[in-house]
Amino acid sequence: MTVHQLSRRDARRLAVRAQLLTKERPADLYEVVRGLNVLQLDQTAYVAPNADLIAWSRLGSSYDPAELSDALASLELLELRGFVRLPETLALFRAEMAAWPGDGKLLDWQEFRRDWVLANEGCRLDILERLRQDGLLVMRDLPDTCVRPWQSTGWTNNRNVSQLLEFMIQRGEVAIAGRDGRDRLWDLASRVYPDDPVLPAEKAIRVRDEQRLRSMGILRAKGPACPGEPLDAGEAGERAVVADVRGEWRIDPELLDQPFTGRTAILSPLDRLVYDRKRLTELFEFDYQLEMYKPAAKRRWGYFALPILHNDRLIGKLDAQSDRKSGIFQVHAIHEDEPFTKTQSTAVHREIRDLADWLRLQLILP
Repeated sequence: MTVHQLSRRDARRLAVRAQLLTKERPADLYEVVRGLNVLQLDQTAYVAPNADLIAWSRLGSSYDPAELSDALASLELLELRGFVRLPETLALFRAEMAAWPGDGKLLDWQEFRRDWVLANEGCRLDILERLRQDGLLVMRDLPDTCVRPWQSTGWTNNRNVSQLLEFMIQRGEVAIAGRDGRDRLWDLASRVYPDDPVLPAEKAIRVRDEQRLRSMGILRAKGPACPGEPLDAGEAGERAVVADVRGEWRIDPELLDQPFTGRTAILSPLDRLVYDRKRLTELFEFDYQLEMYKPAAKRRWGYFALPILHNDRLIGKLDAQSDRKSGIFQVHAIHEDEPFTKTQSTAVHREIRDLADWLRLQLILP
């Protein structure tokens, strides 16, 4: 099999094109979700909720956050384990759900979770019955009849219902059917997920790998464990090497030899283009960390600095904050990895103004 030879620029352009960040913007939210494969939900709204910020970076100010809320409420888009997905992709998870907590010999942590759910079988059945009767309930309306509390050294300690619901999602028994503000609405999975044919587990994993690689353009065959959505491509695509970067990659060959017209974009720190920090360093040579968990004195770029993309390079970070009470979008700093050219500076400031306008906040520059 041919091993594709790529320059770093080739690899970056594969990634940027796959992530819908070229000059040719997608038509609507559904095209964004289809192209990106997943849209990560996160309620941190220092600038804007993550899913909305990602949609804006692709669609621009024509995007209305109500579109996402309406699509989730109507089940035209579905939420699974923190990601927005197209309904037809849920069939790719059903075999895995049926085999929960896993096939073959289980690891200790899998056995622990299985045994904890079995010990609380009564509570599981109580939740299913309550949902069967009433449906579309927030978590506080569901019964906690667990006989064995969930024990953890973290924030989930004694959060029995939330932990049980998480495992029931993984088992394919319950599903999120929209949101009431920040609260998730729960229902039976059979009333939320499409009744599509279930693919065998091995085939489903292969299709998911192919879809992930198509949305990312270039990935390693193996990557670090990552909750919710992996960072690797498995055996999908074709082999490639990138000049001056060690090891092999997998690429979607359909994205090769396509025209590239870049643009400037301001990205969420959780954007899939920048989410894998190792890949970010190897392909983009971009130094970046999300610093919200660092003490203020140790931050280089700010609490929630937004990476700035220009064509196929990441050129800086925007330290900014939405203050909705004051009606202000405050830019604290624009960090330039190298001094911006006049063209870059003009394009970056245009995107900042567009972001403020979309947020309907008054822009305050440093």
